[in-house]
Amino acid sequence: MSLPPGFLDELRNRVPLSQVVGRKVTWDLRKSNQGRGDFWAPCPFHQEKSASFHVDDRKGFYYCFGCHAKGDAIGFVKETENVGFMEAVEILAREAGMTMPARDPRAAEKADRRSQLAEAMEEAVKFYRLQLRTGAASAARDYLVRRRLSNEGQERFGIGFAPDGRQALFQALTGKGIAAELLVEAGLCARPEDGGAPYDRFRNRIIFPIRDARGRAISLGGRAMDPAARAKYLNGPETPLFDKGRNLYNIGPAREAAGKGQPLVVAEGYMDVIALSEAGFGATVAPLGTAVTEDQLRLMWRIHSEPVIALDGDAAGLRAALRVVDLALPLLEAGQGLRFAVLPPGLDPDDLIRSEGAAAMARVIEGAQPMVSLLWRRETEGQIFDSPERRAALDKRLRAAVQRIADPTIRRHYGDELNRLRMDLFGSATPRRAFHRGGRREAGAGMQVSVARNSLLARAASEAAEEQLQEAVLLAALVTHPGLVARFEAGIEAVDFLGEGHRQVWRSLMRHALPGVEVRDLRARIAAEAGEGLEKLLSESHLRIAPGAREGDEDDLAEQCVREALAKKAARIAARREIEEALEDINGLPDESLTWRIDQINRARFDAARGPAQAGPEVIIAPNGVELNRDEVEYMKKSFDQIDFSRGGRTRHR
Repeated sequence: MSLPPGFLDELRNRVPLSQVVGRKVTWDLRKSNQGRGDFWAPCPFHQEKSASFHVDDRKGFYYCFGCHAKGDAIGFVKETENVGFMEAVEILAREAGMTMPARDPRAAEKADRRSQLAEAMEEAVKFYRLQLRTGAASAARDYLVRRRLSNEGQERFGIGFAPDGRQALFQALTGKGIAAELLVEAGLCARPEDGGAPYDRFRNRIIFPIRDARGRAISLGGRAMDPAARAKYLNGPETPLFDKGRNLYNIGPAREAAGKGQPLVVAEGYMDVIALSEAGFGATVAPLGTAVTEDQLRLMWRIHSEPVIALDGDAAGLRAALRVVDLALPLLEAGQGLRFAVLPPGLDPDDLIRSEGAAAMARVIEGAQPMVSLLWRRETEGQIFDSPERRAALDKRLRAAVQRIADPTIRRHYGDELNRLRMDLFGSATPRRAFHRGGRREAGAGMQVSVARNSLLARAASEAAEEQLQEAVLLAALVTHPGLVARFEAGIEAVDFLGEGHRQVWRSLMRHALPGVEVRDLRARIAAEAGEGLEKLLSESHLRIAPGAREGDEDDLAEQCVREALAKKAARIAARREIEEALEDINGLPDESLTWRIDQINRARFDAARGPAQAGPEVIIAPNGVELNRDEVEYMKKSFDQIDFSRGGRTRHR
């Protein structure tokens, strides 16, 4: 859906950013100057006590000096309400009293259908709440009493009861005029294989409504009252409203509590979440009947930088924790991790709170272990390392785990910590960087490896600056000519942009550069999501003369610009990766001539990505005068077949 020109500007003018943000924060009145539109508060996106979150009401942007979150009113609603761009616009438009432009009929029909499903779900919640008060629910009420769940808690979580009748809900809701197909599509009822009348999916179960971050009921969970039931817990199926892997139980209240400084605790199920919340740990969530997914991890990190995974202290709990560790390793970033709170054996959070009180649970959470501790525990617990072969096998496993970490800084710190733990275990240290990508295995190799690395990275600063300039030209060309995004989509998605500002613009560009989108509308959407990133990008002075990145340039010129920028970026990425892997594969004392040769090849590769293409000779003489023979040329071509290695420096035939 395209918004008319000026709509977003009018929206931002009508709804001050301070009004939007003010619903989620408490302003620091001593630090704020409301008359000048200058507001400060503790950040709603991460745990803090000081007021480092700044809102500039005149410019319409917010920025946190702690976690670096930034954006405008639309971006703030997206982040805090967990909605998409258009939904955020609609929320603000309603607040501003503005009428949304007419939508595409098909999109409007889909949105209306979702609204109908949500209404049917809310009617089901009301029905089950009433059933909990009936005589048929006496056993369910007794169970809730044994679990020490008060009436207020039952009301807060909307707990209900599904009677044992085959069509109790179906008859009640169809009697209110809700279509049978709507109940089936919402996952409340199921249709038998013989094509008969739909029947209730939940029967003789305590009902737990599952709500999204905005508080809308999107599905149900049910605990069986019959010990012989096939499944003790049952969740609703995947529907247009409900995606198990992209939602968390109690997400809305947990986000609000985490914004007030509570740690985010991830429990196993509904009753654990409820017990923890009732004991004062309001920022508690749980996955929905599945193992934690990547989307759920990212959702947790949007609420808190370091969620605490609460685990049962048995073998099954440890296995579940290690699955989360393996999932999280490639996703780690600076300031974004996980901790693991291991409960006493045989106790879940509810058991611990009932037996020893909330203070005992607080101690478990405060003593949560970092991920690296669980990784070490998995590889060493119950094993004997009484031979060089067993110790080498341990080193290999640890190295493989650390290499899965994408962030180089975190990878380095994991290597340092694992080396420390290894020294504690064996009484002597593996050489520093043993578990780092590209690290050495022998202490005697340290000096030569250091020399090799220094020579490889001597020009890193200037090359990084040049690379960022190339990225800026690439992004500017795509923003100005969005039709090129689909043509070069695979190459663009493979780019690892250096700066966070460039990454924000790239993520927004890939979402909104749809066929037929207007450049002005696209820029408005990117600006709404990337904050000042787009404005800073387009204001760069070198873009005023860069071909293909200026308005008015022909599409074929822009296409040539994008193609060249992607080729250069691919060359740099491939060269860096190859050098790291080559250094890592060197065992023992490295051959000095080999590391020198890698250095020369690497320089030639970087130079190869710069100049115009020429005929491909058999011999390359790099700018430093080093000859590369045919074998080296062929090796490089096989490794990087998208690059013409005949470019750069002088060339001659032997």
